[in-house]
Amino acid sequence: MKVETVWITGASSGIGKALALKYASEAYGLIITARRLDELEKVRQESLSKGAPFVKVYSMDMSSEEEIQSVGNLVLSENPNIDILVHNAGISQRSKFELTDLKVFKKLMQINFLSYVQLTQMILPLFKKQGHGQFIVTSSLAGKFGTAYRSGYSASKHALHGFFDSIRAEHHEDNIKVTIICPGYIKTDISKNAFNAKGEAHNKMDLNQEKGMLPSVLADKVFKAVKQGKYEIYIGGKERFGVYLNRIYPRWFKNLVRKQTAEIKTVIK
Repeated sequence: MKVETVWITGASSGIGKALALKYASEAYGLIITARRLDELEKVRQESLSKGAPFVKVYSMDMSSEEEIQSVGNLVLSENPNIDILVHNAGISQRSKFELTDLKVFKKLMQINFLSYVQLTQMILPLFKKQGHGQFIVTSSLAGKFGTAYRSGYSASKHALHGFFDSIRAEHHEDNIKVTIICPGYIKTDISKNAFNAKGEAHNKMDLNQEKGMLPSVLADKVFKAVKQGKYEIYIGGKERFGVYLNRIYPRWFKNLVRKQTAEIKTVIK
């Protein structure tokens, strides 16, 4: 029986790690990439103990177009059968637009959007050749509506929706599928690692993030949604209803978002 293989970027922690452990428990072979090899090795060991038949580890920095190309080519040459690519690597932002360096926006677009485009272009010929393929794309509720202090982050996530909707439409007949994940508040270090106005680490945990859903719970929901062939899913607590409120009552929802902005203003520099 063929072992299905999933490649997960940004797999060293948070959502990426949780997805790796979930797919390991379902007996998928794993390819995991991230910058930190030491953390990836820990994920590898834990994934093997969960039941993964194999786990291959590669260091890849998604901020470097050259490294994506070289490591991506290596992954594809050493793994001729890949069934799923989970685009998960990413970074957030906590800074006011008018104070934020342009370089921060360039970094956000490179890591959160252009790296996904590059890897998609690289793996697409394999998916077409084998007659199937699945993209799982980690977006955000910020990819459905914008909020204060996340202008660049939200823009990069919005871009993913337009791009992957087009990929889904262009390659439907090639049996290539796309599921876009839109998490709300998930208990990870995303707010700590977020860029500030100068492109440095924010180093503060958002209160809502601290109280958020466990990544393992999200991973279970993602696995189920992909099996059901869902195009797009919203995961989290009550914040996920913002997607529908913004659609039906946009003025009321924008006012609500503005009121909540005042609550987080004190932690943004």
